[in-house]
Amino acid sequence: MTTFVDRVELHVAAGNGGHGCASVHREKFKPLGGPDGGNGGRGGDVTLVVDQAITTLLDYHHHPHRKATNGQPGAGDHRSGKDGQDLVLPVPDGTVVLDRNGEVLADLVGQGTTFVAGQGGRGGLGNAALASARRKAPGFALLGEPGESRDIVLELKTVADVALVGYPSAGKSSLISVLSAAKPKIADYPFTTLVPNLGVVTAGSTVYTVADVPGLIPGASQGRGLGLEFLRHVERCSVLVHVLDTATLESDRDPVSDLDIIEEELKQYGGLEDRPRIVVLNKIDIPDGKDLADMIRPDLEERGYRVFEVSAVARTGLKELSYALAGIIAETRAAKPVEVATRIVIRPKAVDDAGFTVTREGDDLYRVRGEKPERWVRQTDFNNDEAVGYLADRLNRLGVEDELMKAGARAGDGVAIGAEDNAVVFDWEPTMAAGAEMLGRRGEDHRLEAPRPAAQRRRDREAERDEAQREFDDFNPF
Repeated sequence: MTTFVDRVELHVAAGNGGHGCASVHREKFKPLGGPDGGNGGRGGDVTLVVDQAITTLLDYHHHPHRKATNGQPGAGDHRSGKDGQDLVLPVPDGTVVLDRNGEVLADLVGQGTTFVAGQGGRGGLGNAALASARRKAPGFALLGEPGESRDIVLELKTVADVALVGYPSAGKSSLISVLSAAKPKIADYPFTTLVPNLGVVTAGSTVYTVADVPGLIPGASQGRGLGLEFLRHVERCSVLVHVLDTATLESDRDPVSDLDIIEEELKQYGGLEDRPRIVVLNKIDIPDGKDLADMIRPDLEERGYRVFEVSAVARTGLKELSYALAGIIAETRAAKPVEVATRIVIRPKAVDDAGFTVTREGDDLYRVRGEKPERWVRQTDFNNDEAVGYLADRLNRLGVEDELMKAGARAGDGVAIGAEDNAVVFDWEPTMAAGAEMLGRRGEDHRLEAPRPAAQRRRDREAERDEAQREFDDFNPF
């Protein structure tokens, strides 16, 4: 059964915003007390948080679909809906978040580092919030926005100062077990280590971490063996340590050729050319291993490597190696620039920036794209005529109609608001550009309905009274 997973595809869905409420306050002797519909609650976010107690992505491998809760709808008496609960997903330190195209979205390093993978939808406004001097009792409310849904890829890259690389069974696991308190699985057959092992080493006043990277063989950078699965774990290290087996029983191998092959694989993988290298000649407790180490050491030092002869079994040469690594790591840490808190720069949009575009597609179709118009369309209940009229008012005030005229749109042309796969399409009628001042009683819109019969009857009665008064004045000579 798999116990270590360092790459998963995760499907996250944030919560939807709750719908606003269209309600009118009613009580005894006050049947129309004004709008009192509350706003909908905000949908919950999906957030990734670094937790150093987590070491694998196994949980997300078994349960790749994660969804936050929705916001609750508003209610009458000015009661707002409850916000959805945020979904917090703990991830290991060193997790990289990518989209499906391989673009890096976030690099999560350090306890408590967070990344919002899915933004919850906004709650819709109730009719109490939509009331104004011209629209005293709106008969509609705004819908809640859907939460963000997307597929992301999580890749774990081990956060370590030292990476032990080398052929299988070269003694990397044994070396990390004696340098630190790590207890990896150790055996004398290839691919014993199936997961990166991590250990903490203390040398004087320097404390650093060592990672055992398994599975490197010829062709590892092209996917052969286990190397491609774990090469990413050496990317964050400060020092590369080549562990060479000086007592190998394979006749077609020798430590120098092993070093050259591993270096070629690291070169093919890329991005590790600037890391300092140290060569460890392991298993010198075996007589043949000691002789071979003495034979090849001058050649390796001639190439510019610092060479250490050790025996993980006899525990010889470990102190010198540990302090040498500590010295390199201390120099690397001192050379790093001092991290300065990120300066927050606020760049407000220009006052005349409407935030939308109008493009012509074909002979009689115009597409409107922009954050505001697309959000307003998502919030509109198209079953309510007054809500549709309110949307028309907002688009007109934003300047959409002016831009359509500039683009050459004519009455009857199609206008699509939104992306191709999720757009609202309607026939454009410039005459429907009137504003909110043309709205009548709650739930009525003069642009969509005939004038009110009651108002017409009142005007007719007034005209009849005026006519009767004129006839009386003409008849009476005094």
